[in-house]
Amino acid sequence: MAHLPREPEAFGEQVLEILNRHWPDRGATLTGPFDLVVDGRHLGLENVYRMVLGDPERGTEIVEDYLEKILEGDDLGSTVLPLELAKHRIMPRIQPESIFSQLDQEQVAHVPWVNGTAIVFVLDMPQVTISLTVEQVVRWGLTMDDLDEISRKNLERYSPDLSIQLVESKDGGRAAIVNEHDGYDAARVLLGRLHERLAPELDGDFLVATPARDMFVAMTSGPSEFVDRLQRRVDQDYRRLPYPITPDLFVVTRDGVAGTAA
Repeated sequence: MAHLPREPEAFGEQVLEILNRHWPDRGATLTGPFDLVVDGRHLGLENVYRMVLGDPERGTEIVEDYLEKILEGDDLGSTVLPLELAKHRIMPRIQPESIFSQLDQEQVAHVPWVNGTAIVFVLDMPQVTISLTVEQVVRWGLTMDDLDEISRKNLERYSPDLSIQLVESKDGGRAAIVNEHDGYDAARVLLGRLHERLAPELDGDFLVATPARDMFVAMTSGPSEFVDRLQRRVDQDYRRLPYPITPDLFVVTRDGVAGTAA
């Protein structure tokens, strides 16, 4: 199968062609290299571009699957679920504040967080996740603080037997890696018992890197050579991986999570 073009503008044009071929009834236009407007909604293409760069042999398949899930999510998002059906599906995701350059911040259900990020709330459906809107939350009679509490409890229940891989460096540093690839690896920095679970392995208070949605690495706060080396890798992953979040580290203490961004 022919590879999709690496040049951003040509890539966007190819994605538009794929969309029009499979979903000709959708009104779609390309307003920038990574900005596709579908039925009036801006759809960023940078994440799928990074996904294709990581597996160019499957480029067309990746784009088709990505578009199908996005459009399916839009259709499901227009259906109002009763709270009793939706409540156990509400999950948190950490997103960079930069997402609001394409989304209306006043309409996205979220709470501000640290390191230039926000906690965005989604409905976890069998094949797709749907971002919650402020309008939907108001219909349920909930507040953003309610969503924050509900989503964190759901996250705790989502994978109670979380698998953590411990790695020890020759220079004395240690890291704990979560690699579930379920869309919530980075969000696990929000787990309420994270410090209790990892502090004994990481010498007390520790650092967490979440360069992208499917990356979570906790690490000891020293030695400095170890932290600097991992920070360089985090910077690379932030620039390379789809769904980037932040290259900045989080500090996890018994009292909660703090950011390290100035």
